[in-house]
Amino acid sequence: MPNIQELATYAKESATKLGIQKFDIYGSSVDETSAQVDQGEPKQVKASNRSSVTVRVWNEEHRVGITSTTDVDPAGVELALKTAYEASFFGAKEHVPDFSPEATAPIPETSHEKTPQAPVSTLIETLVKAEKELLEAHPAIAGVPYNGMAQRDFDRFYLNSEGAQRYEGGSYASVYLYSKTEEEGRKPRSAGAFRVGHGFPELDVQACVQEAAEKTISHLNYNKIQSGKYLVAFSPEAFLSLLGAFSNLYNAQSILDKQSLSTPESLGTQIASPLLSVCDDPHHPGNIGAEMFDGEGTPTRKVSLITEGVLSGFLHSAGTAKRMNAQPTGNANMGAKITVGPHYYHVAAGQSTDNTYNLDTVENVVLIDDLQALHAGVQSLQGSFSLPFDGWVVNKGDRVSVESATVAGDFLELLKAIAYVEPEAEVTPGGISPRIWVDGLAITGE
Repeated sequence: MPNIQELATYAKESATKLGIQKFDIYGSSVDETSAQVDQGEPKQVKASNRSSVTVRVWNEEHRVGITSTTDVDPAGVELALKTAYEASFFGAKEHVPDFSPEATAPIPETSHEKTPQAPVSTLIETLVKAEKELLEAHPAIAGVPYNGMAQRDFDRFYLNSEGAQRYEGGSYASVYLYSKTEEEGRKPRSAGAFRVGHGFPELDVQACVQEAAEKTISHLNYNKIQSGKYLVAFSPEAFLSLLGAFSNLYNAQSILDKQSLSTPESLGTQIASPLLSVCDDPHHPGNIGAEMFDGEGTPTRKVSLITEGVLSGFLHSAGTAKRMNAQPTGNANMGAKITVGPHYYHVAAGQSTDNTYNLDTVENVVLIDDLQALHAGVQSLQGSFSLPFDGWVVNKGDRVSVESATVAGDFLELLKAIAYVEPEAEVTPGGISPRIWVDGLAITGE
């Protein structure tokens, strides 16, 4: 990929040649190597280089055309500009997107150094060793059917005809292990773990093996659960996945499209227990591959979404911010349509409470570790969910795995029924969160 200055120069030259006064370009590329193994042998090895560039052009009527390309040499950029200009005459006349007012605002200097990628042979050897250790962790663990190790280098850039130029690059690596058991007369049980780091040398493979083994073994002793209402403790991963499933709650684009549980007037209203606070925190140290700017060139920042139970902010693009008389928050994704999305959730305790819970002392509490089938079991516009889960019934520290069950409820009611937010938070690939305790959730056994 050419450097940002070269790209800006010949994009400007092509635009002048075509008589285009106003344009912007956003692009990204990923160079990835990944491997999978099966019973000590390589199962799949892949290498790919993917790039995507989106070009927007505004015509004399202030309508915008958008096109995408993978070709960022001078000829490719010129063709994309020409195509976008032609498309602009068919563009929308209302709510036409514009440059972000912060596209040229300064952003902190960051290192763009990439961690050298490890040889594929090293990925395979490391993964084979991890699989072997997991299989030896317990006689009942019969296989690791899903596993993978990947390393990626990424580059992102944004530029526009008013002089904005943004660039960032970096590296990250990940490992995933999902093991399965086989015991005579018993149902197969399974569990997984995931780790991510800035590069292969930082990848904590041993912790991933240990977590996958401990979780899998903990599910061997399982039992049915009686249907009813329970005090439920959500693991950080489980609560973050629910937050993501109902992100329309604070997504300004969803709100304007009337595809949300909120309205513009919801801002400032109490939607959750005062014990809960949530923000979008892209610059948190735990966010591997953090982005310093969004698809419109707006600097990313920490955005408070729920403050002590009060809906305190929305995630905005430049367009939604203009329509709602707000400031863009750096959450725009560039594409055929500008979409809005979170970067990295940060869940924390809001108001303090004397009412505390501890897994070592409580009785008959359900600890949900992982929610499944979110694509099918969530009705995001109705606010309802019914989801299978992996978890345990906990009695004074003793855990018995739940054989098969679903948890169901209304998300807004769940937020208001939060009884305790633990002080200790855990950093995960999708965000940072403590365990969240919710009273009176419906659990349905098999």
